[in-house]
Amino acid sequence: MSVPLYQAKAEFFRMLGHPVRIRVLELLQDGPMPVRDLLSAIEIEPSALSQQLAVLRRSGIVTSVRERSTVVYELAGGDVADLMRAARRILTEMLAGQNELLTELREAEVAAK
Repeated sequence: MSVPLYQAKAEFFRMLGHPVRIRVLELLQDGPMPVRDLLSAIEIEPSALSQQLAVLRRSGIVTSVRERSTVVYELAGGDVADLMRAARRILTEMLAGQNELLTELREAEVAAK
């Protein structure tokens, strides 16, 4: 039995629903990174990062390559970087709208005094 597309999309976004996973994807937009660099950029316990990298790897959104004793991660495709940029644009627009509303509320409060 196949999964409806909307359900597959929901599962995909649920997989992205962890701050560490999002941060890893943001960092990997600039190119492959070894685990040690990801650790220093994110500042979490190695085991916690390992768990989150495993989720991303199982989903196929990142790939890893072992280079001697170093494991290097990279995005599996450019679409992921496009998704992260789109999310940033959407959030920026949402926050700008909230800021405009806040300004209107403050102006109304001053006018009411």
